[in-house]
Amino acid sequence: MKELSIFIDESGDFGEYSFHSPYYIIAMVFHNQSYVIQNQIQYLDTELSYLGLSNICIHTGPIIRKEEIYKDMNIVERRRIFNKMMAFVRAVDIQYKCFYIEKKHIEDSIEAIGKLSKQISQFIREKYNEFLSFDNVKLYYDNGQVEVSKLLSSVFNALLPNPIFRKVMPSDYKLFQVADFICTMELVKLKIENNLFSKSEKIFFGSTRDLKQNYLKALKKKEWN
Repeated sequence: MKELSIFIDESGDFGEYSFHSPYYIIAMVFHNQSYVIQNQIQYLDTELSYLGLSNICIHTGPIIRKEEIYKDMNIVERRRIFNKMMAFVRAVDIQYKCFYIEKKHIEDSIEAIGKLSKQISQFIREKYNEFLSFDNVKLYYDNGQVEVSKLLSSVFNALLPNPIFRKVMPSDYKLFQVADFICTMELVKLKIENNLFSKSEKIFFGSTRDLKQNYLKALKKKEWN
């Protein structure tokens, strides 16, 4: 049976607009289960173990901002982890799509959910035949925000026959960590486009030219258009 797995993560919240949280982003990573990626997963795990990071759950935002388990690491160590993840994304056969709203143009959470639902619904309709070519469509989300869980359930159940929903632990799925990575990089891209690049992002990535050339350009090739 043909199966499509969709790993979903979000960035931001449905609260009021603030300079530090200007966007709300939902990222979806699509993996046709016919394409086995176990070798790439094992390679990433081995590379991380060489850095003394066995069984790590990669969380991209904190790597950039020097937070959580990365707070005592220097920039060279954090960039190594980031680049291992980027290499993994390049190597695996996946596609992704991001949906976002700019919160300063949104009145409340109801309007936010409505606009995101419309974007996701339009995408599914555009790719409807591709979705229907799979016997199973499984969505993996960590139920991090109730609004997103409800949004996904309503949109996918309305448009696709029998989508399957799975609650996940991020540490259990590398492709969920990829969704987190892509969500973070989409936020970085939006910040560059709107001159909102933060101090920590400037320190981590250096010039925006290098960021675009080394990372964003390569990621763009994985986007499902």
